[in-house]
Amino acid sequence: MLLVETEDQRRLEYEVVGLLEDEESHESYAICYNKANDEFIVTDDVGKILEDEELAQEVLDHFLTLAEESAEDGS
Repeated sequence: MLLVETEDQRRLEYEVVGLLEDEESHESYAICYNKANDEFIVTDDVGKILEDEELAQEVLDHFLTLAEESAEDGS
């Protein structure tokens, strides 16, 4: 579980739903999901939210593709 405090002092809980490692850079990322807001965030290996939105979207897209493929294999 990851707790994020927003600028307006709200606290949002995110569940870590996936971990990915970049094959080239060997950087690790956590994909976190907040069910109440139906929102994903991507963090680095120490839990810091990625500021590079393009990289975060790439990581999330890759995770969602893997999850979809996994779901299809399990059907």
